[in-house]
Amino acid sequence: MRRMSLLLVALMSCFAATAGVRPGDVPPDSLGPTMDGHTVSLASLRGKVVVISFWATWCGYCMKEMPVLAKMQSLATKRGMSLQVVAVNYKEDRRVFLRAARALGKSLPELLLTWDRHGAIGKPYDVTGIPVMVMLHRDGTVAHVHVGYGEDMLGTLVEEINALLREPPIAAPVLAPR
Repeated sequence: MRRMSLLLVALMSCFAATAGVRPGDVPPDSLGPTMDGHTVSLASLRGKVVVISFWATWCGYCMKEMPVLAKMQSLATKRGMSLQVVAVNYKEDRRVFLRAARALGKSLPELLLTWDRHGAIGKPYDVTGIPVMVMLHRDGTVAHVHVGYGEDMLGTLVEEINALLREPPIAAPVLAPR
């Protein structure tokens, strides 16, 4: 009975996902540390289309989404497109994150995996359940927000990412002469 209750709570968390950022917003810079402790920032990804996905190992929908995101990243990389998928592990213990990151790194090496132990990174996005996916324009502003995941969404996700990749690169700032 206890196992059934835990499963029900986990499923409800997947369906109760919400997101706070809206198209046009500028999200916070930090996307958390990687497995080796390096912090990923949006500033370092400026000029790329960024897809942020909040996930956890216990979320079945998240784990279905991960290979799809990895395939998109792999295709974009092979074609020389400026795309970066960042998969943010949401509110799991460091041991769980490290074990998952090692396993996913072997099977899905294209993904950039970061860790949000206490939900501080997800908080500005109002992540209360997962999965939540946020797509950013090259200038770092929010383009699209998706709450939840289903295979029926794939066409829309691909269209949105392709449209973002077709947008012109951002211009380098012009420095005034001294």
